[in-house]
Amino acid sequence: MQNTIEITHLSRVEKLRIMEAIWDDLTHEEESLVSPDWHKQALQETEHRLATGQEQSVDWQKAKIELRKRFE
Repeated sequence: MQNTIEITHLSRVEKLRIMEAIWDDLTHEEESLVSPDWHKQALQETEHRLATGQEQSVDWQKAKIELRKRFE
């Protein structure tokens, strides 16, 4: 049985909120997730950029607010 959800009538904000809810639900299944090898390397590169001042971190709550402002 296949479930189809019609999302074309939703606003961008509603779609983003649904995506966020789905992502939040998926993150509760961490133990069953397997990261690919390339992901570890990408994380190490990012950590290196942070350590050397080439990258700056952004508070996630603030980032979500800014992204919502851009796409509303």
